[in-house]
Amino acid sequence: MSALSERDKEFVWHPFTQAKTSLPPLAVIKAQDAWLFTEDGKKYLDANSSWWTVLHGHGNKYIADAIHKQFLELDHVIFAGVTHPKAVELSERILKLTNRHHHKVFFSDNGSTSVEVAIKMVYQYWFNLGQPKKRFLAIEGAYHGDTFGAMSVGQRGNFNQPFEHLFFDVDFVDFPSSEDYDSTLAAIEKLFATGDFAGFIFEPLVQGAAGMRMYSKDWLNAAISLAKKYHVLTIADEVMTGFYRTGTFFAMDQVEQKSDIVCLSKGLTGGILPLGLTLATQKIFDAFLAEETVKALLHGHSFTGNALASAASCASLDLLEEEASQKKVQRISDAHLRFVKAHQNNPALRDVRAMGTILAVELEIGEQSSYFTSIRDKAYNYFLERGFLIRPLGNIIFVNPPYCISDEEVQLLHQVILDFVEEEGRKD
Repeated sequence: MSALSERDKEFVWHPFTQAKTSLPPLAVIKAQDAWLFTEDGKKYLDANSSWWTVLHGHGNKYIADAIHKQFLELDHVIFAGVTHPKAVELSERILKLTNRHHHKVFFSDNGSTSVEVAIKMVYQYWFNLGQPKKRFLAIEGAYHGDTFGAMSVGQRGNFNQPFEHLFFDVDFVDFPSSEDYDSTLAAIEKLFATGDFAGFIFEPLVQGAAGMRMYSKDWLNAAISLAKKYHVLTIADEVMTGFYRTGTFFAMDQVEQKSDIVCLSKGLTGGILPLGLTLATQKIFDAFLAEETVKALLHGHSFTGNALASAASCASLDLLEEEASQKKVQRISDAHLRFVKAHQNNPALRDVRAMGTILAVELEIGEQSSYFTSIRDKAYNYFLERGFLIRPLGNIIFVNPPYCISDEEVQLLHQVILDFVEEEGRKD
């Protein structure tokens, strides 16, 4: 164990980690491009972009220069009753990217809080209109964050069981697999027809923490159409799916119907600094306009609208607008699709699927897929020993790399996954 890991063990409490049984954490002291370098002289390919955040790679000079320049001008300022150039620029640019379907941007500090803000917007929208609707719809398997509102609209069970007595009631529709396409839509219409529903939240096209489960854009288009028919507000949680992760700038770009609210974070700053945005339509914003202060959205954070994070986001958007970045995304996407085509009939795999820069390989384990299957730790350790930081979701091994990754590095990722699959197959 490295000296840094020893000190960490004494003082630090890590997320999503059982400290009693887990290995010592990697003592990362440097990062560059797609690689992490540890105190003991080893290096690891950051296959999942440090929790799906780092778009352009670690140590990107263009973003670093933008942050430094901003620091010399303005580091941070209260955002209640105050504004600054980069917050305005970011708002203008991000709304333009939704083709002006949305009109206002609310700043927060991460994905969970961007969702929390969206839920509060929905409930207060109806409250301000004198129609306090109470019911929410989400999709089975959803993950929207770890604050209480976000947990309420997420999958119930092992991750948040101690807190469920504090959640508000939520209806869940079955995950829209191809065989359940029509029945799930019929179930949604039956629920919405009651007139009781305030909102419908979803991860567009890909459920991340559920195992990179992918579903039809046509289904989502039909579900949003039903929400509009019955006057239910919709929230697209694009925290993971935004910024080309699904092949288009937003996953919702692939869907004809548009949501009322969009939540953004993770890759928003290029994965460099924490920031969350919640985009809303003019209709929603107008419901908060009144002579009475209590009808305002009385929500905020100390670091709302942080100037450094806003500057990093604008710099990241500059890079994403370059043809070179879009070619990198396409190159990764094409490589994943070739992998899927080559291995879709592998008997050791329950499924192999890809969308944009996301590749998911679901191992056949003879039982229902689960985050808590023992093969998860076995795979994680296998990859670490070979210089790859890949955190499987149970028996689902996925990669979602930085866009700077080379063709050779993508091939290395694909090969090490195949090596593990083949080794497990030989044991059976």
